[in-house]
Amino acid sequence: MKKHIVKLKNVTFGGGAPFVLIAGPCVIEDRRSTLRMAGDLVKLTKRLGIPFVFKASYDKANRTSIDAFRGPGLEEGLDILAEVKERFGMPIVSDVHDVREVDLAEKVLDIIQIPAFLCRQTSLVVRAARSGRVVNVKKGQFLAPWDMRAIVRKVEAAGCRKLLLTERGVSFGYNNLVTDFSSFEIMAETGYPVVYDVTHSVQQPGGLGDKTGGRSEFIPLLSRCGVAAGVDAVFMETHTDPRKSPSDGANMVPIAKLEPLLTMMMKIDNLVKGRK
Repeated sequence: MKKHIVKLKNVTFGGGAPFVLIAGPCVIEDRRSTLRMAGDLVKLTKRLGIPFVFKASYDKANRTSIDAFRGPGLEEGLDILAEVKERFGMPIVSDVHDVREVDLAEKVLDIIQIPAFLCRQTSLVVRAARSGRVVNVKKGQFLAPWDMRAIVRKVEAAGCRKLLLTERGVSFGYNNLVTDFSSFEIMAETGYPVVYDVTHSVQQPGGLGDKTGGRSEFIPLLSRCGVAAGVDAVFMETHTDPRKSPSDGANMVPIAKLEPLLTMMMKIDNLVKGRK
């Protein structure tokens, strides 16, 4: 089995490289707050020496309620993300929801992300794979890890080998998700780098009635477990004040509390991957 190492600017996924942190707010609220949070994360990851990719969604297309905030939309959102990249220089990732979005998104994004609910949408997956960008496919909450092999074949059939596979928890009864840690090893058998979306794994979908809840107190535990399992990247939504976030605040980590958690994760990652 060939092991694919995915390189992007100064970031390397796989091959025993240090874990990459993919982090940022769930949704773009406005230009000013997005730039501020991106700057805070850049300072933190540079100080700790952690490879970093910034994440924020321009449209939250799968909100529970029709009244929920979705973000600024495609064009304005991409314009804000382009400014983030120009100012700070890190790679950028965001979700796409329709093949027509990729035409604009591929001009700005370094990583095109396929949301979990859309991971089996063949036309979307293939169009993203043909973009020339790195593609990150989130495993649906309804899929087994071995089901991702079929999605890998779709991406490869489109000529793409710059692929990341993300575990974000699996449905366990109603309004609950759990992480099966064997999933990391099973998905890694495809040869592609594996990402652990730890903050979405503590979601309680629809758990608050008209919106999603979460158990953020378990994020440190699951983060440590993920890097102990040898994942290539950790996806973590964060915010200056999660209580004020219009989306997914219940399963976010405050930026101010990230440093001790990331420091511990680095120590575990170094031990597991044989670095001193």
